[in-house]
Amino acid sequence: MGGDIGPDVVVPGAALALKRRPDLQFLFYGDSERVSALLDQYPMLKAVSKIHHTDVTVRMDDKPSQALRQGRWKSSMWKSIEAVKTNEAAACVSAGNTGALMAMARFCLRTMPGIDRPVIAAIWPTLRGESIVLDVGANVGADARQLVDSAVMGAAMAGAIFGQSRPTVGLLNVGVEEIKGIEEVRLAGRILKERPHPNLQYHGFVEGDDLGRGTVDVVVTEGFSGNIALKTAEGTARQISQYLRQAMSRTLLARLGYLLAKGAFDQLREKLDPRKVNGGVFLGLNGIVIKSHGGTDAEGFAAAIELGRAMVVNDLMAKIAFGLAHSLAAAPDFAAAEEQTGAA
Repeated sequence: MGGDIGPDVVVPGAALALKRRPDLQFLFYGDSERVSALLDQYPMLKAVSKIHHTDVTVRMDDKPSQALRQGRWKSSMWKSIEAVKTNEAAACVSAGNTGALMAMARFCLRTMPGIDRPVIAAIWPTLRGESIVLDVGANVGADARQLVDSAVMGAAMAGAIFGQSRPTVGLLNVGVEEIKGIEEVRLAGRILKERPHPNLQYHGFVEGDDLGRGTVDVVVTEGFSGNIALKTAEGTARQISQYLRQAMSRTLLARLGYLLAKGAFDQLREKLDPRKVNGGVFLGLNGIVIKSHGGTDAEGFAAAIELGRAMVVNDLMAKIAFGLAHSLAAAPDFAAAEEQTGAA
C-alpha cells in the first residue's frame, strides 16, 4: 500500500515480474478490495496470489517510531515482513516509507549475530557492468567495525548476484592514499588489508569517480555519503536525458540526426534508466527485505521483485552468515588497532 502510487504500481509490477520469472508466487498485504480489483486484470498473477486484508497502512510521512508504535502487528508493512519471519514468504518487497520499513524489519526479524545496524545495499550501473554500493541511506555515520561488516555483507551480495567467489571491495574515501580520510575509514582499511577474508579481495580506498568506472565490485561507505551519492547519480542521469531531449529537438537537422542514430540513443536511454536497478537490499537482518523506490513505476517495481528473487535463489542469507562467522572468528581487537592507527 506504500509508495507514491500504491497498488496501482505494485500489482502491475508483480505481473511483469511473473511474466519474466514464472516460478514466483505472491502474498499481497493491504486493502483487499483495491488489490482484488487490480488482480482481476491479470488472471495469471491472480492464480498464484493470495490477498491478506489489512486496515492499517503506514503513510509515507510517518516517523519510524510512530509507524512502529501504531502499525506494529496490524499494518500491511508489518504483516509482509512478518511473513518472512514465519517462512510464509521468502522475501518482502515494499515501496513504502523507508525509515518505517527499516524500523519494523529490524524489530521483527532482528539482526544477524555480530551486526549492530543493518545497511541498505544498491546495485550501481558502471562502465564495466554493475557494482554493489552500501550503505545508501540506512545509517548516518559508521565506525570501523560496521564498515568491515558492510564489506563482508556487500561481498556476499556481489557473490549472490554476480557469481563471484571473491569480489573486489573498496572503501569510499577522499583519496586513495592510506593517510587520507577520517580515522574510522583508515582503521577499517587497515583491518581489511591485514586480515584477508576468504570471500573478498580488498582493493583499498576508492574515490567518487570510481563509482561510475566500476573500479571495484563493492563500494563501502556510510549511509549519509552513500545516499547523497545515490541521489546525485539519479539526478545526473535525469539531467543528461533532459539535455539530450532538448538538443535533439532543437533544429530539423538535429531531429534528423536523432532518427539516424536512434538505436544508439535507445541503448543510452536503457543504460541511464534507474528503473532497471531499482531496489535496495536490507543487509544484516535475519531475512530478505527489498526497498523499492517510492516513486517508481511497474517496470521499476518488477525489477525490485526480481532482485528479491535473485537473493533467495542464490542463497544470500547463507553467504552472509558464512562471511560473518569468519569475521567473528577472526575478530580484531578494534581498540588496539585504533591506537595503532592513531599513532601512525
